[in-house]
Amino acid sequence: MKAQETKLKGCFIIHDTIFKDDRGYFFESYNQQKFQKETGLQINFVQDNQSMSTKGVLRGLHFQTGEFAQSKLVRVFKGRVIDVAVDLRKDSPTFGQYEAVELSEENHLQFFIPRGFAHGFQVLSDEAIFFYKCDNFYNKASEGGIIYNDASINIQWNTTVEPLLSEKDMALPTLQTIEPTLNFNI
Repeated sequence: MKAQETKLKGCFIIHDTIFKDDRGYFFESYNQQKFQKETGLQINFVQDNQSMSTKGVLRGLHFQTGEFAQSKLVRVFKGRVIDVAVDLRKDSPTFGQYEAVELSEENHLQFFIPRGFAHGFQVLSDEAIFFYKCDNFYNKASEGGIIYNDASINIQWNTTVEPLLSEKDMALPTLQTIEPTLNFNI
């Protein structure tokens, strides 16, 4: 495992060591000791989630605030997605900026997103199975979001695929609207 920090402090792209032969492949998808050594972070993951989505589905941009803020370690088991993290830490020099990473079953990359970030992804393949580990439990009352096409963030989503969003995600506010209310337990 090798961790590559992105331009957003605390966000890491995780490169796993893949062992391949004529039978298939093997890799260690998570090792707490190696993760801590590579990132310098001590994270205690408490919840694993999985979703299946079809081509074009765009989930996000989501986050949790206050004592229920979450760090996430995300990866794709099947298919291909563009995965995005947006820095919502008001005191950060990269506030409002984003990092996008293509995650796929072929590249086996993982993306670590710390507390204080919004997260979303768009499916590029016919289907994608997406896994994520969280360091805090989900709490509906603490959830928040930002509209995926917020002009102030200007995320470069895949424009060759028409985004399919839930009604809830289509009604999310802009970053400017929610900025005064942002509060994370970092």
